Amino acid sequence: MSERLVIVGGDAAGMSAAMQARRARRDLEIVVLERGLHTSYSACGIPYLVGGDVDDPDDLVVRRPEEFRERFLIDVRIRHEVTGLDLRSRTVEIRDLARERTYSLGFDQLLLATGASPVRPSIPGIDLPHVHGVQTLDDGIAILREADRRDCQSVVVIGGGYIGLEMAEAFLHWGSEVTVLERSTHVMGTLDPDMASLVEEAMRRHEIDVRTDVVIEGIDEKVVLTSDGPIEADLVILGTGVTPNSSLAADAGLELGAKGAVRVDRRQRASVEGVWAAGDCAESFHLVSRKPVHVALGTVANRQGRVAGINLGGGYATFPGVLGTAVTKLCATEIARTGLNEREATEAGFEFAAVKIESTTRAGYFPGARPIVVKFVAERGTGRLLGAQIVGEEGAAKRIDVVATAIWSGLTVDEMIDLDLSYAPPFSPVWDPVAVAARAASKQIRT
Repeated sequence: MSERLVIVGGDAAGMSAAMQARRARRDLEIVVLERGLHTSYSACGIPYLVGGDVDDPDDLVVRRPEEFRERFLIDVRIRHEVTGLDLRSRTVEIRDLARERTYSLGFDQLLLATGASPVRPSIPGIDLPHVHGVQTLDDGIAILREADRRDCQSVVVIGGGYIGLEMAEAFLHWGSEVTVLERSTHVMGTLDPDMASLVEEAMRRHEIDVRTDVVIEGIDEKVVLTSDGPIEADLVILGTGVTPNSSLAADAGLELGAKGAVRVDRRQRASVEGVWAAGDCAESFHLVSRKPVHVALGTVANRQGRVAGINLGGGYATFPGVLGTAVTKLCATEIARTGLNEREATEAGFEFAAVKIESTTRAGYFPGARPIVVKFVAERGTGRLLGAQIVGEEGAAKRIDVVATAIWSGLTVDEMIDLDLSYAPPFSPVWDPVAVAARAASKQIRT
C-alpha cells in the first residue's frame, strides 16, 4: 500500500505543500480536505474583487480542484470539513457537507493548513447576516452579494488594520459613505503612532470617517452602536484581525504556541511525530526579536507550505523565520513596514534610536515626485537596523524590500548609507530616501 498524506486546508500553505510533495514523490497518495468551494486562490485579492479592480472571483483562483486531480493526481475534496483528529489511530473524522455524511480517513502523514478566522468580537448582533469577515474567497463572494442586495449607501468597517483599510477603499469605489472604527488610539497597530497618524490623515483626505478610541456596543439591522454614538450601516465589515484555526490541533493534544497557533519546529513539524502545520494556523519565528510569533500573511503561508512539502516529499528544508514585512495601500497612500516598531523593540529588550525623514519618491524637480516618510529603528551600540516603516504615495511602499533585505542580512545603518542603490530622476532623488534615513539613524545612535 502507498503512503497517504492528508492535508487539512486547500489554500496557500496546503496546496504549496501538496505540489512540493507531489514533485518529489509520484508514489505518494495525497488527499486534500477543504471545507470551502475553492482551492489555491489569492485571499489577498479579495478587497480588490469587492472594489471592482478584479472583475471575476475566478480571476483570483490559481488552480481548481479538477486540475489538481487530473494533472497532479492530488485528490482534492471540497466541501469536506474535518471535525476531529485521532492521532493515536492516525485517522481524521470528516463531514462531507455536500452529501451530508460523515466518514473516517486514515493517514501516514498529516499536514494542518487550516488557516485563520476573522476575530468576531463578543458583542450583540455580531452574527447578523450583514456582518462579514474577510478571510476566504467565499467571504468575498458573500460580501459582493450582500452589498448588491442592500445597495450599500453606508458601510462600517470595524478595525483599522490592513484588511480594514483595504475594504474601506473598496467601498469608496462603490460610492458608499465609509466609517472605520478602531478601539485603539490609532489605526494600523503594526506602525508606530507617529506613522499611523499619517495614515489617518490620508483616510480623512479621502473622506473616510475614521474614529479611534471607540468601543462597539452592539449591531442591529441598520445601525452600529458605539461609545461615540450610533452610526448607520447597510453593511458591516470585520477588520479586527485574525485568530489561528488551531482548535482541531488543540483538541487532538498538539502543543500550541504564539497566540494559540500550532507550535512547530524549523521543518514545520508539530509536537507529534508525522504531524505538520503551516500557514496562518502555525507559529513562526521572528528573526530580530528571536521570539515565536504568529504572522498571518500570504507570503509566510506559501513559504511555510513549501518547506513542509519538501520535507513531506522526503527532502530537507527549514523555514528561517519572518520579519513581518508587509505593504498595503489606501487610495493614493502606500504603507509598508518590516522588522520591529518601537513598542516591539522595547518589548524585545533593545536600546534603540528612532528617526523619521521626509523626502520624495523621485527627484524633487521631476514631474510626479510624491512625498515619502521613512522611519528607521536602529540598535544603539551596534547600529544594526531593527525595523522600518514607510508611508508615502506612488513609488514609496516597495522600497521596504530593500530595507527588509538589509535587516535579513544584519546590516548596520552605516553599511546601508553606502549601498549601491540605483538612481535616475524618474525613480528617486540622488540620495534615495532609504539612504537618507540610514544617515539620520547613524547620527542619532551616536548622540
